[in-house]
Amino acid sequence: MKQAVIFLVGLIHFAGFTQSYTSYFTGNTTDMIVSPTPPGGICMMGGASENDEAMKWFLQHAYGGDVLVIRASGSDGYNDYMYTSLGINVNSVETIVFNNSSASYDPYVLDKISKAEAIWMAGGDQWDYVTYWRDTPVDSLINDGIANHGMTIGGTSAGMAVLGDFYFSAENGTVTSTAALQNPFDTDITVDLTSFFEVPFLENVITDSHYDDPDRRGRHVVFLAKIFMNYGVEAKGIACNEYTAVCIDENGIAHVYGEYPQYDEFAYFVAQNCEYDDLIPEVYSSGVPLTWDYLGKVLNVYKVPGTMTGANTFDLNDWQTGSGGEWLNWSVIDGNLSEVPAPAPNCTTGAVELTEEQLSVYPIPADKELNIEFSSNEDRMVQLIDLHGHQLWKKTTEQSSLTIDLSDFPQGVYQLQVTGSQGKINQRIVKN
Repeated sequence: MKQAVIFLVGLIHFAGFTQSYTSYFTGNTTDMIVSPTPPGGICMMGGASENDEAMKWFLQHAYGGDVLVIRASGSDGYNDYMYTSLGINVNSVETIVFNNSSASYDPYVLDKISKAEAIWMAGGDQWDYVTYWRDTPVDSLINDGIANHGMTIGGTSAGMAVLGDFYFSAENGTVTSTAALQNPFDTDITVDLTSFFEVPFLENVITDSHYDDPDRRGRHVVFLAKIFMNYGVEAKGIACNEYTAVCIDENGIAHVYGEYPQYDEFAYFVAQNCEYDDLIPEVYSSGVPLTWDYLGKVLNVYKVPGTMTGANTFDLNDWQTGSGGEWLNWSVIDGNLSEVPAPAPNCTTGAVELTEEQLSVYPIPADKELNIEFSSNEDRMVQLIDLHGHQLWKKTTEQSSLTIDLSDFPQGVYQLQVTGSQGKINQRIVKN
């Protein structure tokens, strides 16, 4: 093991005499050129003390190179831990504390980012990370390192929060599950899609941590509902209990680390139920508790216990193949979150979907009646379903056209479902 050498570097900006960053360095000052190129990977932790085995995984993916910790508060707590305590040989560990946003343009800081084989984002306030790093050379260099140089990326708490394609920015502070479920339009629910970090396998994903203390499942569900309503994206969620870690390898396999069964340490992989289409919330209004239910099946959740070896896994390529976990359904009625055991989702069965060109529906929005025209004559089952998943109207027909009398239906949103020999199509219908 190389003898540790520790330096303290502070850059002074004479306007106001403020330090833009503070650097703590441990290890070999000569940059290591790593060959072959590391495979890359992602490591996310739940926000309490780090899981040693997961951190070893993170360091091993640096291939003995240079590790950089970036943060907006704190000091050098990671240096000795990463450099000596875990027994994984790396060339150096450096922590750079950003004291303000100008550090994101400093040549020394940018040089260190560009040369790092692995970057770890500490906990803190993710709004600092957003305001300091987004749309600066910092996120550009990290994205380049991930895409082109095998850089491994990781973070805990706030550092985990900013890794997803979508992220809770905490611009207005944090938000509890209770507050979010009771009012999904609460101004503290600041879910952002502005381009930031581009991490493989986290496209259309929003993360959350500290999942068990406090319970953040409810607010995470609201994040997903908000993304669907605001952006039309069926986003997914990855979350960790406080002492749990998720490490995603270069093949998209997530390994879950923890100390289960000694402790209840779980990771959660959350997605809209793939067996339904267009799952808009039944009740989604300002100041009104959320209802997003669909007969208790709106979300498929794979709950995975973390082990010391990370043996339990989840495949982020298909979001339905896992080992060692259990499937649940989550749903919300009147602001109350429920979970029940569920079978594994079946997202691949069934005939090919009908195309929009094979089905014409008008007028939309509809008033007293809804007209449907098909491209051919054959047996079809046509159903009208409310947003609780209840069948309200059903007819089997061989004709190429059909009219549904809507005069007795209340105003609202419905799902039209047509099933024929060519497959199934679901279309959202609005009744004025």
